[in-house]
Formats: sequence, structure tokens, C-alpha cells
Amino acid sequence: MRDRLVILGAGGHGRALIELLRDLPGHEVVGLVDARPPAAPVLGVPVLGDESALPGLLAAGCRQACIAIGDNAARLAAGARLEAMGFLLPALCHPSAILARSAEVGPGAVLLPRVVLGALARVGRLAILNTGAIAEHDTVVGEGAHVGPGAVLAGGVRVGARALVGAGAACRPYVGIGEAAVVGVGAAVVAEVPPGQSVGGVPARALR
Repeated sequence: MRDRLVILGAGGHGRALIELLRDLPGHEVVGLVDARPPAAPVLGVPVLGDESALPGLLAAGCRQACIAIGDNAARLAAGARLEAMGFLLPALCHPSAILARSAEVGPGAVLLPRVVLGALARVGRLAILNTGAIAEHDTVVGEGAHVGPGAVLAGGVRVGARALVGAGAACRPYVGIGEAAVVGVGAAVVAEVPPGQSVGGVPARALR
């Protein structure tokens, strides 16, 4: 029996999740909801309206949801709303992802194609590891964080809640990236990044 699932968000990340779920057996996407719902289906998936459609879906037996919102804080807030309604937020891992047996992935987290998680790596609730991202041994990716395509977190890196690590960035072993910090595209992080700080460049330095 396939699990019926609704996607919250009909933009680019929603399209990525549709493709992920089509490669992942055991799930049936019943539709999308969005604050500004497009009129046309998205990749053939019907758009069911805005969040006011969710209670009816839950009553009809659709008990699982995934959050396709790129903004980290907004994604966490949406997850809290859906959980309060009674939805379950399954972790979604593309079949091409490589996960060490000791790695842990929290509720609502999304691992897109070719992600690699090393030994004892931990991915928090509603975090995103985008296509080709690598989180090596003992790395911790916090709640609602986003690790961009092709980014590399060496062993023991700590990414705080709601932080963003841009596409192609690289972090040296055991460095810390604070809550809600932003690491720019292609940056090389060799020193601690304070909470809320934006950094970029090689080596990464604070941005104004």
C-alpha cells in the first residue's frame, strides 16, 4: 500500500520533490497546495488550492506531507503548522543518496539525488541536503538548515539551525557555522562562522 502525501509549495523546490517522489517507491502524491496556487498542474500533479485545503485532505486519509519551501524559517513554521493539524512529515531520501548505516535523518528532512552522509552524520528536522551535497562523518546539519548543491562538509562540521551553505561551498573539518548564518556560493570556510553572519570568498570572510 502506498502512502498518500501532499506537497506544500508549488515552486521550484516543489518540482524537485515531485521528481524525487516519482523515483521513491511507496508514495503517492495526491497534489500540491500553495499560498498562491498556480492554475495549471505542476509536472502533471494537480494543484489543490491554498492551505485551507489541508484539513479536508487529512480527513480523506492523506496523513503525510512534505514542505517544499526554500526559505528556512518559513519551512520550519510551515512544518509546525502541519504537525499541529496532525500531518506526519516523513524524511525523503532519493534512492541514489548514499547513507552510512549509522547516519540519522530527522523528520521532514529531504536528501536529493547523489547526497552522501558519512558515519554518524546527523541531519535535523526539515533540513535540506541538495543535489550532490556531501556531509562527512560526525557532521551535524541543524534543524531547518539547507546545504546547497555540491557543497562539501568535511568530517565533524556543525551547521546550525536555519543556516544556508551555498552551492559548491567547502568547509574544513570540525568548523562550526552558526544558526541562521549564510555561506556564499563556492566559499571555503576555514574558520568559525558566527550566528547570523554572512560569509563568502576563498577563504571565506564576513560580508557586509
